[in-house]
Amino acid sequence: MINTNPFAELSASIDPTIMQTYIIVMVILVAGGTLFDMLHKKSAQYFFTKMQKNKDQAKREVGGGEKVSLAIQTALVEGATSAEFCNPMRRIAHLLGMYGFVLYVAATAIMVFGYPTPATPTPEILPTLWWIGGLMVCVGGYWFWFFIRVDVSAEGHSPFRLVRADLFIVSLLLSTTFGLIWAYTQSTGNATWTNIFLGLYLLSTTVLFGSVPWSKFSHMFFKPAAALEKRISVANGTRANLPEPADRTNPAVRDSHSMELLKDAPSDMGLGIKREQPSHY
Repeated sequence: MINTNPFAELSASIDPTIMQTYIIVMVILVAGGTLFDMLHKKSAQYFFTKMQKNKDQAKREVGGGEKVSLAIQTALVEGATSAEFCNPMRRIAHLLGMYGFVLYVAATAIMVFGYPTPATPTPEILPTLWWIGGLMVCVGGYWFWFFIRVDVSAEGHSPFRLVRADLFIVSLLLSTTFGLIWAYTQSTGNATWTNIFLGLYLLSTTVLFGSVPWSKFSHMFFKPAAALEKRISVANGTRANLPEPADRTNPAVRDSHSMELLKDAPSDMGLGIKREQPSHY
């Protein structure tokens, strides 16, 4: 089962050209949806305006070489390892979903375009990676959905409560789940259930890639850019118009506090929110 290309098997009933066209259309929807999102919400305008403002107010110039170094740091820290998450469980769940999605989508595209029919035997590693990627998305996604989400873990809402902001994660989980179930039912030879889950797979996948302007899908493009801009603002001294961290070891800074009882407070007093499990309900 995990060594069989489900899309090659599907070519017996659906022409590979149709499958390939579908993927191309999904890519166009993502690109177009992201562009529409940028124009409609004016996120790109805001981003570049903020960058220019930080540049104008910079206390020092950040050279090209330093920017390349900061970009590499951003790619490795915020991008590759999701180090911006303070909650280690949230970080692990995000990494499972992120790398699982990359594996799943890449394996899908390679199998559909490179090995579309049984006449071109698929290397066993590709379907295996497809299954592994899909399972990683499911493990990370359902773990996040039922146990880590702020709505559930901190606010006490039911995990089955849906809001518009959930469109991306819900469609992603449904697409992946239905895709794996479809591949399984296909291997069992049950044509009825195979067709049902194929339809659900296509429907949820179309929603996932076609709803970019209304979901959080495009955050995977915007987030690295915002993280890089933040690093540059720290490097050039503007710190996004935030004050320098107070040096509590300096008596002058400590004694300048307006509240007498806080003058001798520990420097990390405010970090208790990171140490304690939130429970607001």
